[in-house]
Amino acid sequence: MLSTFHGLEAARRAMMAQQAALYTTGHNIANANTEGYTRQRVQLEATTPFPTPGLNRPNIPGQMGTGVEAASVERVREYFLDIQYRGENSKLGYWEARADAVAKMEDIMNEPSDSGLAKTMDQFWQALQDLSTHPENEGARSVVRQRGLAVVETFHYLSNSLTQIRTDIGTQIGVTVTKINSILDQISKLNAQIAEIEPNGYLPNDLYDERDRLVDELSKFIDIQVEKHPVGGNALPAAEGTYDVYILNGNEKVYLVQGRTASSISFPDGSDVDDDGVRETPPDTGVGALDIGGTAVSFSTLPNGKLRGLIEGYGYYENGVNGNVEGLYPEMLANLDKLAYTFGTLFNAVHEQGYGLNGNTGLAFFSGLDQVNGAAKTIALASDIDDLDNIAAATRDKESGNGNNAINLANVRSLLLSNTTVSLQDGISVDLASLGLPLTSGTIETNYQGWIGQLGVAGEQANRMKSNSETLRQSVEERRQSVSAVSLDEEMMNMIKFQHAYNAAARQITAIDEMLDKIINGMGVVGR
Repeated sequence: MLSTFHGLEAARRAMMAQQAALYTTGHNIANANTEGYTRQRVQLEATTPFPTPGLNRPNIPGQMGTGVEAASVERVREYFLDIQYRGENSKLGYWEARADAVAKMEDIMNEPSDSGLAKTMDQFWQALQDLSTHPENEGARSVVRQRGLAVVETFHYLSNSLTQIRTDIGTQIGVTVTKINSILDQISKLNAQIAEIEPNGYLPNDLYDERDRLVDELSKFIDIQVEKHPVGGNALPAAEGTYDVYILNGNEKVYLVQGRTASSISFPDGSDVDDDGVRETPPDTGVGALDIGGTAVSFSTLPNGKLRGLIEGYGYYENGVNGNVEGLYPEMLANLDKLAYTFGTLFNAVHEQGYGLNGNTGLAFFSGLDQVNGAAKTIALASDIDDLDNIAAATRDKESGNGNNAINLANVRSLLLSNTTVSLQDGISVDLASLGLPLTSGTIETNYQGWIGQLGVAGEQANRMKSNSETLRQSVEERRQSVSAVSLDEEMMNMIKFQHAYNAAARQITAIDEMLDKIINGMGVVGR
């Protein structure tokens, strides 16, 4: 026959299980606004039943239930949505970094406007046109000099400003790498804690949440992949194990975290060294390769993410070897140097063939053009031009009213750089092949316009892709939140449900108590 106290034990187990479910519901409500928190639920399971006992009837079929138990407290999370979110997060990080870099460059170049380089050069060409009609006018000569000085100062401003922004991006790269290394270290420490808890049959859900939050944050900086590894022991089937985090370097896996061990990202030729000897600031010239746990990863195989976007702005060597530095800011700085050198050298070649009011000839208008590299920073007005009479507006010596060379100088803006030789007024010609100009096609104007056009297209693309990536990430995040986020309405319903179940179990104990009272105090008193 059944135990007299069987019902009490079943009811006690029910109260304990519903109480655990109520506590878990309270934990969910308390963390409804906690970043990275995943709602939890208690897995209720029926406890092991046993056959119904009876006298001389051992073969009666059926089993008697023994109640319920809280088997485990598990997170409600869909791993596939995590993978999708991290992929979109990497894309968004990349396009955000690129859009920000392009936006800063557009602010500096400030084209089209009344204060950009194009307008400044237009005013310089116009001043030369005015000088051609009044070659002996000191005011017109002064305007030419001042407009030329404005062009020089604009080149200096653009070059220095772009260089400063590039330096700031380099600092941002260093901060980003430091942040990445910190996250990797935290993930490895969480792996260690999880590996110590899971073998004992527990699920460290809050540690899981913090680790996933860090992995989500890491995914914005660099496109990562995650592998799960069980820790063994008495770990529950729902245990997630440790995370191995890696990136793909071509077909090779480069591990950032392996269990309890974290690798560091550094720049082999970086300028700063931290306390651990890791160089986290990129070299001044550009990024050749990154060192990840002793493995060299070139820029060409570096996955998407904010880090790649920043490096594209700062400058890199495509194959991890020395050569031409590519990237948004290095390329624009190089283009400005080419423009300044071509403009100044070609202008000087025409100016040197003209004559000033004092009969001087062979004088350069611009100086500081010893080499192409850095020309935008070093170009300056030649000291000879301090004397306005040395501005060579004439094509012949001491010919009153001759301003033909000023026209030739104004026409420098539209000279085809692809020509071997160009002929100008009054027999003046320039052998372009002998000047060694870095720009060899189009004109000075069209080259600059082309670069500004490319910048505009790059900015439009970056903003469009940033918007698209943000929309896709938001879509995945909404789906992920629909699964994992805490719904206060749902938790209130659960609270009422578990509360009623708890009360019913308590009422059952009361009913059994009344039955036992009848047996103990009410039986055996018949006829008294």
